[in-house]
Amino acid sequence: MNRLKTTPLHPWHMNAGANMADFGGYDMPLWYDTGVKNEHLGVLTSAGIFDTSHMACVSVLGPDAFALLNFCFTRDLSPLVVGRCVYGAFLNENGHCLDDAIVYKFSDTEFMVCVNAGMGGEITRHLSDWKKDRDVTVTDLTDKVAKMDIQGINAARILSRLIQSPDNVFDKMPYFSFKGHFDPNHPDADRVKLQNSTPMLLSRSGYTGEFGFEIFIVPDAIVDLWKEVLAAGESFGITACGLGARDSLRAGACLPLSHQDIGHFKFMNHPWDFALPYNEDKSGFTKDFVGASALIPEKDDVYVFPFVGDSLRKVGAGENTGVFDENDTQIGHVLTCATDMGITWHDGRIVSINTPDLPEDIKIKGIACGFVMVSKQLEPGTKLTLKEGKRAIGVTIVTDIRPDRTARKKISHFI
Repeated sequence: MNRLKTTPLHPWHMNAGANMADFGGYDMPLWYDTGVKNEHLGVLTSAGIFDTSHMACVSVLGPDAFALLNFCFTRDLSPLVVGRCVYGAFLNENGHCLDDAIVYKFSDTEFMVCVNAGMGGEITRHLSDWKKDRDVTVTDLTDKVAKMDIQGINAARILSRLIQSPDNVFDKMPYFSFKGHFDPNHPDADRVKLQNSTPMLLSRSGYTGEFGFEIFIVPDAIVDLWKEVLAAGESFGITACGLGARDSLRAGACLPLSHQDIGHFKFMNHPWDFALPYNEDKSGFTKDFVGASALIPEKDDVYVFPFVGDSLRKVGAGENTGVFDENDTQIGHVLTCATDMGITWHDGRIVSINTPDLPEDIKIKGIACGFVMVSKQLEPGTKLTLKEGKRAIGVTIVTDIRPDRTARKKISHFI
C-alpha cells in the first residue's frame, strides 16, 4: 500500500484538528472544527484560505514552447499575452480529458502549466510525447512549488498587509492575470514580494467563483505565509478551509472536478465548451489540437448539465445514483452533488447571500447542486429525479448555479 504524500502544511492541519482524507494521493484536510458550512460561507462573506500544494506545476521553456502547448491544449493560446493565464484542458487522441489546467504566459518562450493533484508527471509525459523535434524543455515541478489560495471579498485587503507595494501589485490586475514569480532568480521575482522579501507568483484566479488569488511560492516559505495570512486576516474573520468547502463552492460556481465531471468521455456537450476553440457558428475549430478529430457529434454521445435541487437535501455521486426523467426512465447518473450553503430559492429564482437588495427577513438555507451525465439533450427548466437507493430528490436543469459571484468584478471593488 502506497503511503500518502503530504504538503508542507500537513503538520499545521494535524495540529488544527483537521478531518483528513486521501485526495489525489495526498493526505489533505476535508474540514476543520469550523465545519464545511461555515468555511463555505466564510469565503462568500469575507475570506478563506486553502492549502492547494497538492496541485502540480509544469514548466514549458524554449523557442517552440508556444507551438507545443497550442497543439496540446484545447484553448487557442494565440491571443494570450504576457502576464495573463487561461483555463483549458489536455486531451488524448480519443478526445477524453487527461486533465484540466491553467496555462500562464511569462514570455513568448516561457510558460507554466498548473494541473491537478498527481498529474504533473502525466502531463509532463504527454507534452514530451508530442514534443517531436520541437525545441522545447518540459519540466515537472511537482513538490518543488508550494501553493495556497485566498478567496473572498477581503482577499486583497488581507494580502495588502503582507506584501511590498500593494498599490502597484494590485494596479491593473484583471481576472485571470498574474504578477511575480516564485523563483528568486527569475526576472519577474521583484514584482511581488512579501514584507520579508520572499518572492511569489500572485494569480488573480481560483476555484470558488469568488474574488481572490492563487499564490505560488517556494515550499520552505508556505507555512510562514499561511500563518501570516491567518494573523493578518483575523480582524476580517478569515477562515481556514478544507476540500469540503472547496468542493461545495466550486459546484455552486458551476466549475468541474477533473476525473469526475470531465474525464473518460469526449470533452464536449458540457457547460465548459468555452474551453474549446470553436469558430463563431460552432461548426468547427479555429485550430488543430490533440483530440480535435474525435470531437464530432455521434448518436451515442453523452451530455453533462448543471442542476439545482429544491432544498439542501442531496444524494451521493456516482453510477449508483440514477437520473430519472418525467417518465421515471433512467437516463443517466450523477457526477457531482454538493450543497451550496450560500444560495436559496426566492420568488421562483435562485438568490445568493451576495445578491443585492435581498429582503431583510430572507433566510439563506442552501440548495443541493451539481452535474448529471445523461444520454440526451435537455433544456433548462427540465425537471428530473435523482435516486440513490430509497433516497430521492427533485432537481431542475439550469445554465448556471450561484448568482452574483464576485470573481470577475473589478479589483477596485475590493481594495
